[in-house]
Amino acid sequence: MRLVVGSDHAGYGLKEYLKPIIAGWGHEIRDVGCYCEAPVDYPGIAEEVVLHIKSGTADLGLLLCGTGQGMAIAANKVPGIRAAVCHDEFSARAAREHNNVNILALGARVVGSGVAESIVKSFLESKFAGGRHQRRLDLIKELEDKYLKQGEK
Repeated sequence: MRLVVGSDHAGYGLKEYLKPIIAGWGHEIRDVGCYCEAPVDYPGIAEEVVLHIKSGTADLGLLLCGTGQGMAIAANKVPGIRAAVCHDEFSARAAREHNNVNILALGARVVGSGVAESIVKSFLESKFAGGRHQRRLDLIKELEDKYLKQGEK
């Protein structure tokens, strides 16, 4: 699987911890920043991850910041992106199976490295279940389309 990862300064250490582990599981990783612990604004990094998902150069994304919330909010501004903040394996698995989430957001100040590793593993190993869940995703798409059209006026 092709995974694009990005972090702000708060998530940098956890991102660096996770990259070799994920690669060891056989996944291709593209890191779009940040590349040190110097303060950086996260919306641009979230956008870089989103662009790779939207263009098809990545299958899934991983965003890391202090809580995961800011990254998820920024990523979810783009239609077709479904980013979820998860703090446990069950949430990560359900996010993929029920919501076909394409970006996992983690909070480096919320979860430890071992927990983060198990969350990412659950996220990457889970698949969208389809069925009744697809109907709900279609309804979400209708909401996106409705408000995009209103924004054009």
